[in-house]
Amino acid sequence: MDRIQDQKSLNELEDGQTAIIVSINGGKQMTKRLADLGITTGTEVKIIRKTLFSGPVQVEVASSRLVFGRGMAGKIRVKLT
Repeated sequence: MDRIQDQKSLNELEDGQTAIIVSINGGKQMTKRLADLGITTGTEVKIIRKTLFSGPVQVEVASSRLVFGRGMAGKIRVKLT
C-alpha cells in the first residue's frame, strides 16, 4: 500500500514528470466526469505544462491531452513513476 508521504497532488508535479493516479478526492459527479475522460485510479499521466501561479495544468493521458484547473488537479493524488 502506498504511503501518503509518497503521494502528491497532480498540480505539485513539474513539467515532464510522469505519475500514476492513486486516488481522486472528489464527489461522484467529478469522479464520473474524470472517468469518462480516462482519468481513473491506476492511470499513468504526464505533465505537459503548468502555468505559473494559479493557472491550469496540461496533462497527457493515453495519447490524449487534457487541461485541468488547479482546483481539480489538486484533488487528483498521484505517485511518481
